[in-house]
Amino acid sequence: MNWKLIFGLSLFGLLMAFATVYWIPSSIESFIWLPIFLLCAWLIAKNAPGKYFLHGLLVSLVNCVWITGVHIKLSTAYIANHPQEADMYAQMFAKTGLSMHRAMLVFGPVIGIISGIVLGLFAFAASKIFKKTNG
Repeated sequence: MNWKLIFGLSLFGLLMAFATVYWIPSSIESFIWLPIFLLCAWLIAKNAPGKYFLHGLLVSLVNCVWITGVHIKLSTAYIANHPQEADMYAQMFAKTGLSMHRAMLVFGPVIGIISGIVLGLFAFAASKIFKKTNG
C-alpha cells in the first residue's frame, strides 16, 4: 500500500470539506468531485504498487474523515450556507431524534464507503487503461 499517495490524495477531501462549507453548493458538488475522482484514479493507476481498487477505497475513507470532521466542527456555517441540508436534518431529527452531528457521524462514513467504491472502480479501470511506466 502506498500510504503517502492515499494521504496525499485525501487532501482533495480536506480542501473540498472547507469549500463545501463556505462556497460550493450541494447542487454542483458532484460536478466538482467527478474531475477530482478522475484525477485521483489516474494518479492511483500511475503510482500505486497494485491493489488499485483498495487504494481508491481508502482515499475516499480518509476523505470521509476530513469532510465529516470539518462539517461537524463548522456545522453552524455549513447549515447557514446549505438551507436544504438544514431542512433535511430538521426533518430527520423530528422523525428519528437523531441530532445533526450524530446524523453526520452516521451518514458520513456511508457516503465515504459508497464514494470509495466508485473511486476504487475508477482506479481499477484506470489501471487497465493507463499502463504504469517505470522511470
